[in-house]
Amino acid sequence: MSRAKRGTALLLVLLALFGAARAGSWQIAEKNYPRVRALISLLRASCNEPMDTDAAEAVLEEIRAENESDYEVARAITDHWYATVLDSGYRMFMWRSERKAETLERSGLKFSDRHAFVVLGYMLENGEMTRELMYRCNAAAAAARSYPDAILVCTGGATGANNPEGHTEAGMMKRYLVNTCGISPARIFTDTEAMTTAENAVNTLRILQEQGIETMTIVTSDYHQRWAQILFNAVAAVYAADTGRQIRIVGNYNYKARAELSRTGGCGSGLGQLESLLGSAIVTGP
Repeated sequence: MSRAKRGTALLLVLLALFGAARAGSWQIAEKNYPRVRALISLLRASCNEPMDTDAAEAVLEEIRAENESDYEVARAITDHWYATVLDSGYRMFMWRSERKAETLERSGLKFSDRHAFVVLGYMLENGEMTRELMYRCNAAAAAARSYPDAILVCTGGATGANNPEGHTEAGMMKRYLVNTCGISPARIFTDTEAMTTAENAVNTLRILQEQGIETMTIVTSDYHQRWAQILFNAVAAVYAADTGRQIRIVGNYNYKARAELSRTGGCGSGLGQLESLLGSAIVTGP
């Protein structure tokens, strides 16, 4: 092979490798990241004062002028913030020790056979589930009984200071759902790697995409619901912008935690993780 042909062949290999490295991932444009940070600052400020919608719309238009995909994600984040965090009428559905999810059944929400209940973990103590995590699973089991065509996704890695066997939140949750709650293991998928709610969202959306899921309901504690939705909605918007696949949040289901825990779920909770998440590459495919 001539030197010129070898050079051409090497260039083609490098281009293929570069394309492979970029395939199946999304990252906000470098020039748009400061604008997204400014948008998040406006959302955070709206926790204590009226939302400056004019300023938010101006930032969104700047993002759009730079990159349409970035705009779609930023628009979805902002609209979700208006509809959940800032809407005092946003309805929360609670599990109250019922065997089935009666409040969801009465809500009028419709879940198809392409629906998933996403069950969020909680830090283990000495490698074991806490009462709060068990109750989140009890709520998930009630939802699973009410909607037998839906799948469940448990998410959470090996947490807790004293966990020598490396038990994972998701693994313990699945065992509890199967052995204590009687849910078929075939319906339960697990993400055993995530260590934050943002990682929960990224890993779970990958599972939902693989399973052909179109809608999801997040199951967690009441104080954690809006925080989690901020992150899951953002990652779902990334998937939609990058792959064209829509996976929508269509409901919530919650264990009502002790009042002293509610301080961890304030209005701006999750925005720091959101800012970090959007500043990194998000894998959306194999």
